This record gives sequence, C-alpha cells and structure tokens, in this order.
Amino acid sequence: MPRRVNLPGADELFRATAPQREVPAAPEQESAAAARASGRVKHDEKMTVYLTSEELLALEQARIQLRAELGRKIDRGRFVRAAIAAALEDLAAQGRDSDVARRLADS
Repeated sequence: MPRRVNLPGADELFRATAPQREVPAAPEQESAAAARASGRVKHDEKMTVYLTSEELLALEQARIQLRAELGRKIDRGRFVRAAIAAALEDLAAQGRDSDVARRLADS
C-alpha cells in the first residue's frame, strides 16, 4: 500500500515572509529616523559603494581601532551606517554649513 504524503501548495511555499511596508511617514519623522544608525537588524535594501585602496585601508584601520577601544565587533556595514546617520543628522541641523555639504561643495 503506497503512502501518500501531503505537500504544501505553491501559495504556502512562496508566501511573503518580509514585513509589509508601512505608509510613508511625515518628512519630519523620516529625517529623525534616518539620523539613527540601524545597527544589527535585517536590512532589506542594498547599496554598493566603490572605494579607493587608501579609503578602504583607512576604513579597516578605523574599524579595528574602534574594536580595540570599544571592545565590540564593528563590521564595515555598521560603521558606514553610523557614519551616514551622523552625516544626515549634521546636514539636518546645519544645512549648507554641515561638514558633508562643505565636503561635497569642495569636490
């Protein structure tokens, strides 16, 4: 007598597992949320950034220095997200006088 096994259907196999996107927040809420580094959470979006060898070496040295001083593992992604959060916060507070605005105006 052959045994029949119940297998899940395609709807069950390919169901959405990621949380649904929320309604966009008001602009003032977006800037406050963007100013915080997200830390160790699952990130749904990806961005590729190209660096020179010198920039990558400086990033690695800073990451290792922070690891030694803070006693915590700091990966490149966390480091970059924290730097972006700091730049966005400075831009929101200082506008054209922010460090990032000055650096971009000079380049």
